[in-house]
Amino acid sequence: MVSDFKIKETADVNIEGGFIINGFPSTGLTSAIATELMINTSRFEFAATIDSDSFPPISIIKNGAPNYPTRIFVNNDLKTAIFSSYVTLDVSLHKDAAKMILKWATEKKCSTIISCVTVKTKTDSIMGVASTGTARGKLVSAGIKTVDNGAVPGIPGVLLNEGVTNGQDVIVLLVGSESNAPDLRATYNLCDGISKLIPGISCNLSLLEKQAKQIESEMKQVETERKDLSTSMYG
Repeated sequence: MVSDFKIKETADVNIEGGFIINGFPSTGLTSAIATELMINTSRFEFAATIDSDSFPPISIIKNGAPNYPTRIFVNNDLKTAIFSSYVTLDVSLHKDAAKMILKWATEKKCSTIISCVTVKTKTDSIMGVASTGTARGKLVSAGIKTVDNGAVPGIPGVLLNEGVTNGQDVIVLLVGSESNAPDLRATYNLCDGISKLIPGISCNLSLLEKQAKQIESEMKQVETERKDLSTSMYG
C-alpha cells in the first residue's frame, strides 16, 4: 500500500509551482546516475528520507556517515526536488512508488513531475511524452520532440497514467542508448534535457565520467549486497 512508504522531512521544502525529478532506477540506472550527478553539481540539499518495510535493510555510507538508501534532495531556489534511490524497486512496488511521488507532489503544490526511461537504439536522441497539454507545451518550448507512439514501462509509465487521470503535469524523457547498461552519452543527454526544462539545473561535464562510474559502482554494490542478504535470509 502507498501508506507503507514513509517520508520523513528533515528540512524545509518549498517547491510550490516547481518540479520533482524521479530518480528511482525502475528501468535501468541512467536516471538514478543522472540525478545523483545533478545533486552533486547543482547545490541540492538533503531534505527527507523515504523508508518502507519493503526496502532491504541497508545503510549507504557516504563520507563516513550512514544514510538511508532512498532520500529526497531539494534546491528551494530552483523550486526543485529530486527523489534519489540506491535501491532498485521490485516491479510489484512500482505503482505504489509512483502514487507516493504524486501524493507528495500534491502536498507540496508541485507543478511538474519529470521522469525518464532508456530506449535501446543506435541513435543518442532524446524525446519526451507528457500527460497533459500544458506539459506537452513545456516540451515544445524546450525544443524536445514528442513521442507519437510507443510504450513507457515502470514507475515513469505509472506516473504518466496517473497524471492523465488526475490532471497532473508529468513529463517522461526517453533517452536513446546503444546498450541496456548506463552510458555516459545517455546520462549527459538526460541531464541536458532536464536542464532545458528546469533553468538552473546543471551537470558538470568534466566530472561526468569519473562520478558516473563511481555512482554506478556504488549502486551495483548495493544491489549485490541486497541479493546476498536475501539469499542468506531465505536461501
